[in-house]
Amino acid sequence: MKLFLVSIGLLAATTCGNPFSSNSSSGKGLQVDSSQWNEMHAKYKEKALFHRRFKHQDIDSLVKVHQGNSLFAVSQIGKSVEGRAIYELSYGKGDKKVMLWSQMHGDEPTATMALFDIFNFLSRKNDGFDSIRNILQSNLELHFIPMLNPDGAERFMRRNAQSIDLNRDARAGQTVEGALLKARAKAVNPRYGFNLHDQNIYYNVPDTKNPVTISLLAPAFNQERDINDIRKGAMQIIVGMNTILQQYIPDAVAKYDDTYTPRGFGDNFQSWDASTVLIESGGLKGDPEKQQIRKLNFIIILNALLEIAEGSYGQYDAKGYEDIPFNASQMHDVMIRGLEFGSDSISLVSDIAIRRGETTVGRDYFIRGRVEDIGDLPESYGYDEVEAKGMKLVVGKLAATPVDSLKNISKEMAYDLLKKGYMGIQVKGLTPAQVGSLHNLPIHIYNKLNFATTSFIDLGGTANFYIGDSAGNLKYAILNGYLIDLSKPLAELPALKNRVQ
Repeated sequence: MKLFLVSIGLLAATTCGNPFSSNSSSGKGLQVDSSQWNEMHAKYKEKALFHRRFKHQDIDSLVKVHQGNSLFAVSQIGKSVEGRAIYELSYGKGDKKVMLWSQMHGDEPTATMALFDIFNFLSRKNDGFDSIRNILQSNLELHFIPMLNPDGAERFMRRNAQSIDLNRDARAGQTVEGALLKARAKAVNPRYGFNLHDQNIYYNVPDTKNPVTISLLAPAFNQERDINDIRKGAMQIIVGMNTILQQYIPDAVAKYDDTYTPRGFGDNFQSWDASTVLIESGGLKGDPEKQQIRKLNFIIILNALLEIAEGSYGQYDAKGYEDIPFNASQMHDVMIRGLEFGSDSISLVSDIAIRRGETTVGRDYFIRGRVEDIGDLPESYGYDEVEAKGMKLVVGKLAATPVDSLKNISKEMAYDLLKKGYMGIQVKGLTPAQVGSLHNLPIHIYNKLNFATTSFIDLGGTANFYIGDSAGNLKYAILNGYLIDLSKPLAELPALKNRVQ
């Protein structure tokens, strides 16, 4: 069984018994194993938040639930530009002050989900984990600000309603939301800070095909990127986080760029004498809604708070921070290596990198696959990869006979057409509401005859074509940027996010 060091001191037994093995003689506190972390998160995961595009009203209602718990002090500390409430939840009676803020970028919600999981955990008792809560409550004064940018979250966009990046407003404080965070930092005067974000999914650990699942940073407080005791403390906390993360996601952790940003909140919190940790939630194959990454946030934040409460993060050598590599940016959704394509007169064998861009529709989204790069790309990697040596690009066909209704197209029918070389089918009887609607069928659905599949590889162009062998047999479909192995059964296809065109 994997063991993770968690500094929680000499915990008193709870009504359910003490579930933690003692390791106090080592000065490293007690040990919590992976099954206990998993149990905690499974028990307290906030079920109302299960995808990335939740709205302010969801957070508003959940905050009101915790407002009724005497353990929390809940206050509305301000409003966004468009009048949406911004809340702070405080917990604990200790002398070590910690501020944690999430979703200052509206389309970066992973840590917000984790914070509400933590709120659920902190609000309960008599489950075998009261010792953890007791030490947090008696040693820390926690100040949580979830969803600092509710207007951005409503649109699932990075910036606020005035198109300003709140994380570049620490110096000027010109936005109401940025000024609010700055004012709370001045009022609370925290000794520790957690700046919680999402990064794009196309970072990788250097020289590997591993996407960076969690990126960490102890931000610089000056141009020279000096290390004082405050920044060193943040580095030590991060070494502790990385110790746990390597057990869950080995070789999938990196550091974010540490260039000093005088406008950034993390850099300024560090200069305001708060040991500040940046957590960036990245990518993990098979976790498009970042539910597994949310769990990792829950674990490393809660563990860091325990180590701050005990002061035991000092056990870590800050030099271990330097061993964590910086993000590289070589990931793509699909990498095709050595595919033969080109014109009739000039053949070309090359690599193709494909990425999928998301477009938000309410609480959902559709994607558009595009050709991101073409050429000699051995240093580029994909979540999915195809070794296409000896294979050729095959242009997809459109079904000759349209259908009268979208209801007439089942997944089985769509996949059968796809395997026969048909990438699109016209539906004549589409209602206005159906045009532009979302679907998960493994084929393109279109209304008008101006739809076409990819006939040549064009940088930035669409990604809708087949890969076939020298005998003309279709092996793979690249459908809207998704890689579909045509030998696989329908049940093993990726979850598709397409739109009726």
